[in-house]
Amino acid sequence: MYDAIIVGAGLSGLYALHRLRGLGLRAKVFEAAGGVGGTWHWNRYPGARCDVESVDYSYSFSPELEQEWDWTEKFPGQPEILAYLEHVADRFDLRRDILLGTRVVAARFDGGWHVTTETGERVSARYLVMATGCLSVPKPVEVDGLASFRGEWHHTGRWPHEGVDFTGRRVGVVGTGSSGIQSIPVIAEQAGHLTVFQRTPNFSLPAYNGPLAPETRRAVKAAYGLRRSLARQTHSGIPAEPAVQSALEVGHEERLARYQTGWERGSLVGILGAYTDLLIDRAANDTAAEFVRSKIRELVEDPADAELLSPRDHPFGTKRPCLDSGYFETFNRDDVTLVDVREDPIAEITANGLRTTGGSEYELDTLVFATGFDAMTGALTAVDIRGAHGRSLRETWEAGPRTYLGLAAAGFPNLFTVTGPGSPSVLSNMVVSIEQHVDWIADCLAFLEGRTIEATEAAQEAWTAHVRDVGAATLYPAADSWYMGANVPGKPRVFMPYAGGVALYRQLCDEVAAKGYEGFAITG
Repeated sequence: MYDAIIVGAGLSGLYALHRLRGLGLRAKVFEAAGGVGGTWHWNRYPGARCDVESVDYSYSFSPELEQEWDWTEKFPGQPEILAYLEHVADRFDLRRDILLGTRVVAARFDGGWHVTTETGERVSARYLVMATGCLSVPKPVEVDGLASFRGEWHHTGRWPHEGVDFTGRRVGVVGTGSSGIQSIPVIAEQAGHLTVFQRTPNFSLPAYNGPLAPETRRAVKAAYGLRRSLARQTHSGIPAEPAVQSALEVGHEERLARYQTGWERGSLVGILGAYTDLLIDRAANDTAAEFVRSKIRELVEDPADAELLSPRDHPFGTKRPCLDSGYFETFNRDDVTLVDVREDPIAEITANGLRTTGGSEYELDTLVFATGFDAMTGALTAVDIRGAHGRSLRETWEAGPRTYLGLAAAGFPNLFTVTGPGSPSVLSNMVVSIEQHVDWIADCLAFLEGRTIEATEAAQEAWTAHVRDVGAATLYPAADSWYMGANVPGKPRVFMPYAGGVALYRQLCDEVAAKGYEGFAITG
């Protein structure tokens, strides 16, 4: 019997294993994939890249690691991030406690946690840490007829490791979220003809990606301590000076100049962090949204395409903005066609391509589905997790997830969720949030010394209400986003992350721990 079982060997699972080992605990990691890396093992689609700068999208727990690893680009691509995580696994000798190619399908609490794998193996532990990631379960393709398609098709979330050759092929990409926006310019360079099927246009900003100069790397490494401290004190976990003014307190020209500076910065917070009220006041948000739409009109030569690519159904930032490398410019190519499937929805996949309800037919050799994930809860409810009274987490969350701090759930003793619903997670730099969660969990286990801990119903209900109220005070619920579960048919429409920010959330978690883990029942 182990002290702890960790499910997932991505950023969360690797750090959790390192921390729990440091406490002298016997821990084992189960990972469904054939390698470490989590999201960055699976997401190998063309152009896959992080939207947080490499020097910030990295662990802070080891000063030696910070100094020895050299990032080559401003925004790291999937191969470089995966190489970094593989280096971490080797450097800290983590692989000997990781079982790859082993999917956990069930977990039941009966004094301890009894975990069952896909092959029927059963393993027990005192504590269960779900490090399964927020964007790790691809959303099923929701179009009829896929089995009849004679070409090849792929989902961006499960890309073939050997890659895909698009040379000279007629390619269709369905979806224009983050993976679509990143992959479309790369696929267009290779395909004979690319057709993009867009239902909802998304806001995207230029990444201005490029190599990191040696002097830049040296400067970052020299000031890493200060940079990490600043990141933890921000709302987003991305180091930046906080905004101090409302967008409506300044004149039009001053506002445009500020947005232009943010546009040229190449950052998620460049424009969104320019003013204090862009995510809470619709009039303020409209000023930023229209600025980005004006940039789209400048970049896209065809006015009709520019309008189709300009979001108008959700406030700027209420879906995670994308960072791109030439996305809008791609639609100026003669060999790229944009199809509005909100106006003319996809009816079915045919043997030779795709047909819309209006009768238009598109002959395709390859289909790419960039249709996203069952975010935040999908990886947790995919496992049959049953708590102290036999009730499953899936049933418990039928009306939407309910957690305490995004870390624990009433009725599920000794279960911890890393960056679960009810925490800042997907609204933040994930590495900052992951380290904070894992550190809190490790400190809690050290405090428990083998005892049992369970969130109380009262604490869970109070926290869930707080998460709901903070979310409702923002513009986030105005968008049909995966933050709301709106992209998955039948999923409850609930705003899942905590919008209070990384700094405030850390403070609240620390206060709970300082008060002897207030809101938890500890027994044994």
